[in-house]
Amino acid sequence: QVPKDPTRRWLRELAALSQQLQQVHPNVLAKILKQRTVYQNEEIVVIDKPYGLPVHGGPGIKNCIADVLPILAKMLENMKADPLHLCHRLDKETTGVMVLARSKEAAEKIRLLFKTRQVEKIYWAVVLGDPDPVEGIVEIPIVEKEVQSHQSHYKMTLAPNYRLRPEDGKVMKIRKNRSAESAVTRYRRLASASACSLLELQPITGVKHQIRVHLAYGLGCPILGDHKYSHWSKLAPQKLPELTLRRLKLEQSKARHLPLHLHAHRLFLPLGQPLDFVCKLPLFFQKTLRKLELDIPKD
Repeated sequence: QVPKDPTRRWLRELAALSQQLQQVHPNVLAKILKQRTVYQNEEIVVIDKPYGLPVHGGPGIKNCIADVLPILAKMLENMKADPLHLCHRLDKETTGVMVLARSKEAAEKIRLLFKTRQVEKIYWAVVLGDPDPVEGIVEIPIVEKEVQSHQSHYKMTLAPNYRLRPEDGKVMKIRKNRSAESAVTRYRRLASASACSLLELQPITGVKHQIRVHLAYGLGCPILGDHKYSHWSKLAPQKLPELTLRRLKLEQSKARHLPLHLHAHRLFLPLGQPLDFVCKLPLFFQKTLRKLELDIPKD
């Protein structure tokens, strides 16, 4: 039963996004990833990671990329092929460029390139509000903390090295949190409309949930559909501006169905010869941009 009303149909599509790939047989999932292969040579396979697919398994996860790497290798090469190897990770809800290695040696070489920050990664995200300034660098360490609320849960959060002195408002350095990791994200606004912006992001470091935390807590511009980092103390759907809801033709009560709008758009890998990979935006992301009248830059 497909709803006739296009808004209800879109909502149904969004609500199904996360579930779809958890219901399929691992062979079907491997086949989907094979169709989403954007590049391969004797060392690597590059895929366009779909939405809602975790990289690693865990409680309640039926399908993940790690589990189908042996099947995918056989589908791409032959029945004798060794399983592919993970080189880096993307969040379950993040889409776009992901590199897999054909051998352990290649995987180690690529992981080292990531670790030594020789891999350039460019993400695109739709965020609420407008960053001020419209271009810059967020450099605030990040730490994982337990949030005490009616539902206790863990979140990544900022652990700044400076704060304002309450008595006179002067900037003072504070003792570094020992478990905090340094985190640096470059950002630049590409377009803004409907109380939202389209940003281009370049994470210089690779801390868990870094982009999401820097945008939400550092710039005050959470990613559209990021229900985890839109509030600090509660687990609740993101609250959207009136104008955004109107353009998306959504009611606030349905905002929980909005997926995270974060896409790994481009990856530059200096492996022998420099390799440059681009994955175009997923359909739901393109539709959101059209509805919000955010113009995609031609690049």
